Amino acid sequence: MNSIGIKDLQINPAKLTRALEGHEYTMITKRSKPIGIAIAFDEAIVTQGLQTALLVDAYKKGDLSLGQVSRAMSLSKEETLKTLSFMGVNVIDYDFSDELDTLDSFL
Repeated sequence: MNSIGIKDLQINPAKLTRALEGHEYTMITKRSKPIGIAIAFDEAIVTQGLQTALLVDAYKKGDLSLGQVSRAMSLSKEETLKTLSFMGVNVIDYDFSDELDTLDSFL
């Protein structure tokens, strides 16, 4: 998460623009105290709702575990897996070459 002060925004508003275009969350501060968060506006926020969009994004980035997302969404892990899969999110993340190396070790 980026942090940008109000004075810095006045001098260089392009910093915020770049962060939003990069789909990064940005904390806005005034005298080093957080006063808000800026997030990029995209279709997911409209179709899924802000909370769900933020949770799914954090899961995709690896910031939240499946269990944390499940608790935040008040769903079972199975229901969360189905929801994430329905949204086009990879729910299984592994490197296939690791599997091939394991198979080669058996031969």
